[in-house]
Amino acid sequence: MEQNNSFVIGWREWVSLPDLGIPAIKAKVDTGAKTSALHAFRIEEINKDGNPYVKFWLHPLRKNKDIELACEAPLKEKRIVKDSGGHEEERHVIESLLRVGDHNIIIELTLTSRDNMIFRMLLGRTAIINGKLTVNPAESYVTGQGLGEIYKSNIQ
Repeated sequence: MEQNNSFVIGWREWVSLPDLGIPAIKAKVDTGAKTSALHAFRIEEINKDGNPYVKFWLHPLRKNKDIELACEAPLKEKRIVKDSGGHEEERHVIESLLRVGDHNIIIELTLTSRDNMIFRMLLGRTAIINGKLTVNPAESYVTGQGLGEIYKSNIQ
């Protein structure tokens, strides 16, 4: 659905991060967050061909620790980020291709544990603006729910 050269999404969407090997992850759109955030644990800084990389693991589905993905990406930087509770945390920052519906956008992601959160990913306002996405808060899964079937799991 195109509107004024922007793509309309709902307040939550199934997305994929093909550069990271993540075929599907549920993202909550958060216009209050500047940068997008991705659930990650066991984060390791590594060196690949003389370049700084980060390797991390994630559980793409809430309440399902049986599915575990290992990801690698070039490390863009480390940054102090303040969460919604006002707590500051140093986070690893990476870039990745985000696929939402038929649209591909390069976004910046910070890596942090989101184990206690409902959504494994937040899509922040920088990605929304740069991707020319328009958020309709009355809608949900505008791009469809088919991606979740990839895991053949009971998705919550």
